[in-house]
Amino acid sequence: MNLLTATLLPGLLLLALGGLLLWNGPVVGAIAKTLPRSRRAAWLFMGAGTLWFLWRLVHLGAADEILPKPVLILAFGVIGILSFTQAPDFLAVRGLAILTLLGAGELLYAAYAEWSHPQRLFMVSAVYVAIAAAIFLGGYPYRLRDFFGWLFARPGRPRALGALLASYGLLLSILAFTY
Repeated sequence: MNLLTATLLPGLLLLALGGLLLWNGPVVGAIAKTLPRSRRAAWLFMGAGTLWFLWRLVHLGAADEILPKPVLILAFGVIGILSFTQAPDFLAVRGLAILTLLGAGELLYAAYAEWSHPQRLFMVSAVYVAIAAAIFLGGYPYRLRDFFGWLFARPGRPRALGALLASYGLLLSILAFTY
């Protein structure tokens, strides 16, 4: 992934998410409030996170192997499958955290050693905020439910957050074409 793509993707994602929150239709609040415990979202996010992680394990280099690859793949595959039966609460939030962390690695790798482009730090800063949020929500997934309850308690809150996210997404989208 090149730096243009690595900056444009989070910019468009923030722009879309900010636009949804700016619109703040009744569907947005309903979906956000049901997302943390949604079985469909759990299958989508946790399934995608598990598959992406297993794909990363398949492509490990010889220097990174602690155990033989088949043992690692089988062990983490079983853990991914068992998470649906043994820890189903807030699995969608944990899946989103996994996807965020895996995606952050790709984005940060694209910006690594690009010192001639200081504007990359806008993307890198957003990625580090997302990493901190993913680690926190991975450990305390019920906090996302609490946050959504607080956010949608008043109609001005989602619009204010949406304006902030959309503005930053627009900035990233513009900066992506300056490399």
